[in-house]
Amino acid sequence: MNPTINADPAELAKFSDLAHRWWDADGEFRPLHQINPLRLAWINGLCPLNGKTVLDVGCGGGILTDSLARSGAVATGIDLSTKALRIAQLHAMDAETHNVSYREISAEAMALEQPAAFDVVTCMEMLEHVPDPASVVQACATLVKPGGWVCFSTLNRNPKSFMLAIVGAEYVLNMLPRGTHEYAKMIRPSELAGFCRNAGLNVSHARGLSFNPLTQKYALNNDTSVNYLLATQKPAESVL
Repeated sequence: MNPTINADPAELAKFSDLAHRWWDADGEFRPLHQINPLRLAWINGLCPLNGKTVLDVGCGGGILTDSLARSGAVATGIDLSTKALRIAQLHAMDAETHNVSYREISAEAMALEQPAAFDVVTCMEMLEHVPDPASVVQACATLVKPGGWVCFSTLNRNPKSFMLAIVGAEYVLNMLPRGTHEYAKMIRPSELAGFCRNAGLNVSHARGLSFNPLTQKYALNNDTSVNYLLATQKPAESVL
């Protein structure tokens, strides 16, 4: 596991510039607000969150982290964007969210500091923005307790995902700022599953996440061709 900073400065700058808009449900991060109830329910269905310790890797402005805490977890969000973390901290204060904290630290550094410390680790919409996603997966595997869950979500890499997630979402529907995603950084489910197995995680199941432009709603389904979520579990006997 590489303890150096596994981050793309251009990616950090991109999201830092939008940090003040993170909690605007009608702004650039509207899709995250819309999908958050779905991914929260999915995580809670795998491992009931009440009373659990949860780490949200690449938390940004804290949309998921805050909801994890409000579901009864003791939630920690980590990110490398100073501006986004400040927004997350301010929101937690304003919303009076308890049992939530934020740190500016990489997943790799956190893994060296707190191995096997969390019941659940989430890493959502983040892997496609780092130079070495396998390193983040390894860090997540190290951070979770034996028997605990690690949940990922990212974008598939194929012609359909290019047309829908980049051309459609960024250039036609203007759902996301242009340049949010790079096709070459998208990750096929088979690749992510390989990263997980190499890190000692058992792949449990995958779910697709689709958007209906007519109803303007998202839904979980079995189609992983564009957006998808992957649930993994650390074996109880693991010594990672």
